[in-house]
Amino acid sequence: MTAAATTAGRPGTTGAGAFTSIGRIDALDWALPLVPRDRRDAARAVLAFRSEVQAVADGTAPRPERRGRLAAWRLELDALEAGLPATPVTIALQQPLHRHRLPRAELENLVLAADMDAGGVMVAPPQCDLRLYARRSGGALIILLTAVLGDTSHAAGCFGLALGDAMRLTTLLRDLGSAARAGRLCLPREALAEAGIVAASTAEVLEHPALGAACGPVAATASERFLDARLMLPEVALPARPFLRAVLEAHEDLLETLQAQGHGTVFPPLPPPGRMALAARVLRHRLRGAA
Repeated sequence: MTAAATTAGRPGTTGAGAFTSIGRIDALDWALPLVPRDRRDAARAVLAFRSEVQAVADGTAPRPERRGRLAAWRLELDALEAGLPATPVTIALQQPLHRHRLPRAELENLVLAADMDAGGVMVAPPQCDLRLYARRSGGALIILLTAVLGDTSHAAGCFGLALGDAMRLTTLLRDLGSAARAGRLCLPREALAEAGIVAASTAEVLEHPALGAACGPVAATASERFLDARLMLPEVALPARPFLRAVLEAHEDLLETLQAQGHGTVFPPLPPPGRMALAARVLRHRLRGAA
């Protein structure tokens, strides 16, 4: 670890495991058994890294301290690339980085997405910033996982951007309530203005009768990107498809649920699916195979 990293605050570890959205079991958790066993630890390492940096952004430390810690994580990626990782998470990433040719730029994008959260960017951001956030958080994550699954092609990258956009925009809509409690409002200011929402706080926005109208454009973009991902999935390497299809379909189902219950519904935390339900989902996708 360099002196600069130490000054910014050495990265720590929260002990977080696989990616979850606001503490819920997500498709990326239950679909892990669809990742080939010899690549599963690498997938877990990517997901754990994402969780670690997001935990910094979601923490209660003052904003400058959180951003300093995220700057330290970027320096830790330099150390990882040089073969000198200093944290449990980056040590776990060392072998996957080289074995699966993980793009370092995408690991950094996960840190940059967390920095957008920590830096206060994600409070009614401009549409361009919202799309950048989805690309850095969702797109980077799917590209990294697709690399773990053996496909680093241009086609796989395009697929990862489409699914990552759709997935992240969908979970942002689902998590409006919990994001608001963290001081974030992940709806574009253009959509809020078009819906006629002028409010002094995130709580007022969530209670506004036109909230659904402001959510509509985000949901429409997510639907378009799901369609793009479906069209591109056949171009992804066969071994990667069962996991990626499971993630795609789970988030498509989530978006349909949000649309059926009405845009702008603020959802309370949901209990995780039971073990039998998770096992049934995994079995269904295994039986479908790579068809």
